[in-house]
Amino acid sequence: MALLEVRDLRVSFDTPDGIVRAVRGLSFSIEPGQTLAVVGESGSGKSVATQTITGLTRGAEVSGTAVFDGTDLITADAPTLRRLRGAEIGMIFQDPLSSLHPLYRIGWQIVEMIQAHDRGISKRDARRRAADLLTLVGIPRASERIDDYPHQFSGGMRQRVMIAMAMALDPALLIADEPTTALDVTVQAQVLSVMRKLQQEFGTAIILITHDLGVVAEMSDEVIVMYAGAVMERAPRRDIFYRNHHPYTQGLLASLPTQKGKRLTPIPGSPPSLISLPPGCPFAARCPHVFDRCRVETPPLADVQGDPRHQSACWLDHDVVEAVA
Repeated sequence: MALLEVRDLRVSFDTPDGIVRAVRGLSFSIEPGQTLAVVGESGSGKSVATQTITGLTRGAEVSGTAVFDGTDLITADAPTLRRLRGAEIGMIFQDPLSSLHPLYRIGWQIVEMIQAHDRGISKRDARRRAADLLTLVGIPRASERIDDYPHQFSGGMRQRVMIAMAMALDPALLIADEPTTALDVTVQAQVLSVMRKLQQEFGTAIILITHDLGVVAEMSDEVIVMYAGAVMERAPRRDIFYRNHHPYTQGLLASLPTQKGKRLTPIPGSPPSLISLPPGCPFAARCPHVFDRCRVETPPLADVQGDPRHQSACWLDHDVVEAVA
């Protein structure tokens, strides 16, 4: 049985302008030790989906199931979610400076989190555990820096602190929401290396939310491509890069820099409004292969070349895939 199994997750928000359908029928599963990458443009529903799973989208109308180790997180009460968050499900957010309290020392914040979930541990032991974690994620002189404030750390070091805090209680699942977006290339590589090391040591499953396909190529086992709140394609990492099927996936890959001096190929147009989605395929207005059926019928996820691990929501022939160099 999968560690986390999400089925037909739908999330919408009632706004003065209308109902925003942020997530529309998302399904996936993840096993212990596996890394699942969720990619797509901004506004595609990546972050909303994972925040909903952990009970962090207040005021949303939610349907579907998200069963984590036998517990449905969608219907779970607040005490159950508080018990699971941090202890069983760790979270790393995009901006560590807004996630860490600026008025409290780093060590105090990690110790508080450890003691909130483990009432039997003493403050001294929790502090020792915090220092060990900071050392594990590569912060030098951790026993001294544990008493520093967040503003005394660089962006990369703050992100390492967030990783240490997320891994403090050896969670079974780690949700990393754009963990390297604000970091330079060198620090990004270091942070990813820390995440891989911790995953290997603790067997943690990772859901990695990103729009950086370079990170996806380095970290993921399986990839979900989202657009306008829905899944356009899902497949093992290698299939996404070399045997992809959906035109949106091909557009994302074509926009990557490949050769020095070669111009990037952007996807024309903009994503549709999630308040008034057009009929048919949500990508139809931007698709280079669009035909009449695309504008009136919404394509379901279907197996590509008969492989249930590789699915695409497109009316193009599913027996044909396009290799991307």
